[in-house]
Amino acid sequence: MKSKSSLVLRTLCEGAIFVALAVVLSLLPVWKMPNGGSFDLAMLPIFIFCVRWGFGPAMLASTVYGVLQMFLEGGIAIGWQSIIGDFIVAYAVLGVAGLFHKNKYGFFIGTAVGCCARFLVHYVVGATVWAEYMPEEFFNMTMTTPWFYSALYNGSYMLVDMVLCLVIGALLWKPLGKYLRGEDLKV
Repeated sequence: MKSKSSLVLRTLCEGAIFVALAVVLSLLPVWKMPNGGSFDLAMLPIFIFCVRWGFGPAMLASTVYGVLQMFLEGGIAIGWQSIIGDFIVAYAVLGVAGLFHKNKYGFFIGTAVGCCARFLVHYVVGATVWAEYMPEEFFNMTMTTPWFYSALYNGSYMLVDMVLCLVIGALLWKPLGKYLRGEDLKV
């Protein structure tokens, strides 16, 4: 049986590794949106960590990742509200995936819930803080309300990111499922 201190140490080490991997993946986007957001696999290691270790460690790792993103994103923020909303809170809520760590399909449920939570934060920040930057036209549609624009803008990349994480998770499920579920920690 593993001692509590060795599990704490393992949690911290895995957290650091998964956050570092997420940062590296965030620096390799497939496509970047003009005002922030991109298609990448950066959330995948965060979700794996969240589902392996549970809610508390998940919230800590997700928040650390958000703070690092704030410094590494390249300054796509327009004030303290945007910094807190688009970085600290939006990435911290990925940790809700940790609530599903004891569920057999917790990775998939947690990924979907975490992505939806992050989308909701970006949606509200986009419709309130970023409202004055709404273009007249987006996706060949006339924009009349910042709420609709924010839903389209943030939904376009968050949906793709969620699908990418779920598809890669499904591909890894059979060969690495016990690690995705954290079953290796129960020794």
